[in-house]
Amino acid sequence: MRASIDPVGDGVQLSDIDPDRALRDKDEYKHLLGKLQEKMLQIQLAYYTQGRRAVIVLEGADCAGKGGIIRRLTQPLDVRGVQVWPVGAPSEEELRQHYLQRFWQRLPSSGSIAIFDRSWYGRVLVERIEGYCSKSAWQRAYAEINDFERMLHDDGVPVVKLLPVISKTEQMRRFEERLRNPRKQWKITSEDIRNWHHWDDYQQAFQEMLDKTSTDFAPWHLIPGNRKWFARVEALKVVTEVLARGVDISVPLLEPELMQEALEMLRRELKDS
Repeated sequence: MRASIDPVGDGVQLSDIDPDRALRDKDEYKHLLGKLQEKMLQIQLAYYTQGRRAVIVLEGADCAGKGGIIRRLTQPLDVRGVQVWPVGAPSEEELRQHYLQRFWQRLPSSGSIAIFDRSWYGRVLVERIEGYCSKSAWQRAYAEINDFERMLHDDGVPVVKLLPVISKTEQMRRFEERLRNPRKQWKITSEDIRNWHHWDDYQQAFQEMLDKTSTDFAPWHLIPGNRKWFARVEALKVVTEVLARGVDISVPLLEPELMQEALEMLRRELKDS
């Protein structure tokens, strides 16, 4: 059975993934999630103090659980060091630009982590299927995306790409749940309904995306997604393992001189109070 941390290589199919993998119970979920969130905070502190940058990309079918994964990733983090970019249709101005330009403008600054809820892969997914760009444009995009991610990698920016995988039956169950819950109905769009009828087209597009853009410098990681607890834990496992590679994530301590200066200031203040 494939592990989620295993990068997608040649010949790997979406059908290789069992989307129903699950944890034992809620206690296991809370225990594992807590440990991984603690590690994620350590990683963020390390990236902040060392001036590192990282990019996390989530793609997947509608209702695949991308938002839930992102919330668990960011819950323990300092908001000053993480940006979440939900990606929708481009604006009129963005349509007049190269499709990658709006993503260049959202790349992380020194000490920051950028998380993309959908991304530049829209070019080879929704834009391909809905006919928003020409066939030659989306076919050309695979190489352009690889070059883009290669530049990030060569500049020291890890690109972690996650694809939660759910079944068509589970997608419909979640869609129905949203429809029946007034607090979740806002998530439903006409595009969601349209996409349901393009399930097979999207599966083909996802597979071609994996085949052509899972590289040694920015591989895809497939996350079994039918069970939300399992998917969230697996996603955090992948992100923390990849971002911690080659990085000292021990808690940074205050420099001795600054510590001494701060202690002396406190003593003076306490003495005068």
